[in-house]
Amino acid sequence: MSDGTSPQHNTRRDWRNVAVLATCQMFYNSGRSLLVATSPLIAYQIAPDKSLSTVPIFLAVVGTAAASIPASLLMRRIGRGPGFAVGSAIGVAGGIACVWGIETAGFFMFCLGALLFGFFSGFAQLYRFAAADVASDDFKSRAISLVLTGGLVAAFVGPELAKLGETMVADRPFMASYMFLIGLTIMSGLVVMAVDIPKLSKEEAKDGGRPIGQIMRQPVFIVATLCATVGQAVMNLLMTSTPLAMHHAHHAFSSTALVIEWHIFFMYAPGFFTGSIIKRLGVTRVIAMGIGLQAVCIGIALIGEDVLNFWAAMALLGLGWNFAFTASTNLLTEAHRPAERAKTQAATNFIIFSVVAMGAVSSGALMDAFGWTWVNLGALPLLVLSMAAALWLRQWRRRMATVPAQ
Repeated sequence: MSDGTSPQHNTRRDWRNVAVLATCQMFYNSGRSLLVATSPLIAYQIAPDKSLSTVPIFLAVVGTAAASIPASLLMRRIGRGPGFAVGSAIGVAGGIACVWGIETAGFFMFCLGALLFGFFSGFAQLYRFAAADVASDDFKSRAISLVLTGGLVAAFVGPELAKLGETMVADRPFMASYMFLIGLTIMSGLVVMAVDIPKLSKEEAKDGGRPIGQIMRQPVFIVATLCATVGQAVMNLLMTSTPLAMHHAHHAFSSTALVIEWHIFFMYAPGFFTGSIIKRLGVTRVIAMGIGLQAVCIGIALIGEDVLNFWAAMALLGLGWNFAFTASTNLLTEAHRPAERAKTQAATNFIIFSVVAMGAVSSGALMDAFGWTWVNLGALPLLVLSMAAALWLRQWRRRMATVPAQ
C-alpha cells in the first residue's frame, strides 16, 4: 500500500498507531479481564445448573469467532477506525445487557450480554493486525508486540474494578463492575478514531488476491494458525477454570483477582521485548519457547492448589501465551499480500476462536465432572501437537532454503 508519505512520516505514524491501538487494547482487555474474573461467579449463582457457570465465557468466545469474518470484511470496506468504533458500540450494548441480567438475576440476559461483548472482541482481536498494516517490515514484529502491551495496565485495572464494584451496589454483586465495563468500552470506541491507517487503494480493493483456499494451504498459514489457536485455547481453558478452581479450593475472591491480575500482567508485559526476541531468534523458536512455558504451567498446577501454585501456573501460562501468540501473529503476516489481509485475518481469527469456544464451554463441564486436574491434563495433547508443528516448519524452511532455484 502506498500513500505517498515519506519514511520519516511513516515512522511517526507507526508510533502513533501503536500508541492508539495499545490504548484501545488496554480498555478492551480491562473489560475482558473483568468479565473473565467475575462471569463464572455470577453465573454460578444465577444459572439453573452449576455446570453452566462458564457458559457466559463460552458465548463471549463464540461471539468473537462469529464476528471475526464480518469485522474483517467491514473494515476492508469502511476502514479500521470506523470499523473498530462499530465494534465498541456493540460492546457497550453487551455491557448494558449484563447489567440488566444482574439486576433481574436473569441468566439468559447475562449470557446475551457476554455474547455481545464477544462480538466486540471479534473486532478488538484485529488491533494487533492493524498495527502491522502500514508498518515497515523491520517494525512489524515490534508493532504487534507493543500493541499487545496495552493489556499490561488491564492486568490490574480489570480485576481491581471487579473487586471495587463487587459490593458497590447493595444486593447486586458485581453490578457496578459491569457499569465500569461499559465506560471502558465507550473509551475504546472514542480513542480508536485517532488511528491513522488508510483504506486499501482502489487497485488493491479491486484485486481480491489469491483464493482463500490457496492461502490456507500454505505451510506458513497452517502452522501460524495452529500455534496461535493452541496457545489461545490452552490459555483460555485454564484461565476460565481458575476462578472456579480457586473457589472450590476455598480461596477468597481477592486471591482469585490477584492471580488473574498477575496472569494478565505476564500475558502482556513481555510485549516490550517479544518483538526483539523474535527478530533475534526467529518465529519458530519463540513459538516453541511459548509452548514449553505453557507445559511447565500445567506441571505446577498439578502439584498443588495453594494460592502460590495458582499464581505461578497462571504467570507462566500468560508468559507462554505471549511468546506463542505474538510469534504466530508475526508469522501469519508472511502468508498474505495487502489485498488478501482481510480474508486471511478473518479465516485465522475464525479458526482460533471457534476452537477456543469449544474449550470454554467444556471447561465448566470438565471442572464440574472431573476437577482441576483433568482440565490441565486435557490441555497437554494440544501443546504436543503445536510443538510438533512449529518444529516441522523450522525443518521445512531449512530444507527449502537448501533446494537449488530452478
